[in-house]
Amino acid sequence: MPDFYALVRPLLFALEAETAHGFALWALKSGLAGTDRTISPDNLKLSLWGQEFRNPIGLAAGFDKNAEVPDAVLRLGFGFTEVGSITPLAQPGNPKPRLFRLPEDRAVINRMGFNNEGLEAAGKSLGSRANKAVGPVGVNLGKNKESDSAVDDYLKGIDALGRFADYLVVNVSSPNTPGLRALQGKGPLREILEPVRDAVNKLDHRPPLLLKVAPDLTDQDKADIAEVVLETGIDGLIATNTTIERPDTLRGRAKEEGGGLSGAPLMQMSTQVLADFYRLTEGKLPLVGVGGVASGAEAYGKIRAGASLVQLYSGLVYGGPGLVGRITRDLAALLERDGFASVADAVGADIK
Repeated sequence: MPDFYALVRPLLFALEAETAHGFALWALKSGLAGTDRTISPDNLKLSLWGQEFRNPIGLAAGFDKNAEVPDAVLRLGFGFTEVGSITPLAQPGNPKPRLFRLPEDRAVINRMGFNNEGLEAAGKSLGSRANKAVGPVGVNLGKNKESDSAVDDYLKGIDALGRFADYLVVNVSSPNTPGLRALQGKGPLREILEPVRDAVNKLDHRPPLLLKVAPDLTDQDKADIAEVVLETGIDGLIATNTTIERPDTLRGRAKEEGGGLSGAPLMQMSTQVLADFYRLTEGKLPLVGVGGVASGAEAYGKIRAGASLVQLYSGLVYGGPGLVGRITRDLAALLERDGFASVADAVGADIK
């Protein structure tokens, strides 16, 4: 897979970024993206929320917005995958172009704006899954741009898709929906999470409920979020979404484009936020680390900073479908080198 992607990447990069993304979805649907048949080493396996993960590496939300290819993704070697963000009603998202590569920085900027086909289409896709692959499938929920009530939108998502989800995510951290990040404030967040938690608790199949947060948070923001999630009984945090900051080190021509920045430049910032939440929650809350991961060493860094699970997305743009296999092999070797019998043993190892 790595050699094949090295050959086709120049052709993909000749395409507009969103067109190339559509081609990647087509390749997965057609079975052309390949399958990783290797068995994950025992030291990568973990149990979390009563579920089994063959390894801690997952695909982040944003790639499979309409839940079209979760099983094809899992067959690439991922331990889990996350679909969405999905809003109650279909919406086109922001005007194109809205997805930009920064190859010199191994980064991506997007201002997609929750473009998706809505809950009904996602429900049909998830409900018709055949030949299911091994691994949990999470569902990331968003709010419609024109919606007057974020709470109502999240509740609609739980009602429609909760039955299909191995875990649910409340996304209040995308920078591309006006006003969404304001919901991370202490008061608004509590007003969302309490009814959402209650709705999830009423489901016959009670999936874990996670909150996805931004990297652009003050120390007080982080303390407030940690307090609310612990008080409301949320099952985990995903740290982090994309950043609106633009480091001075960026070189790509698209660096001034509006939207969220992801990829290599986000690694340090997102890992710091992850570590801060591990300290603030005293390791009591499972954390998912995401932002800038493109190697086994970077995934290991997230785990040592407090992540039980790790997600990636932008790294695939540059590393291709073979990236996940390389990451899991290297991660297993790093755990063994440092004397950790399992991923769980290494979680938070760098946090004092």
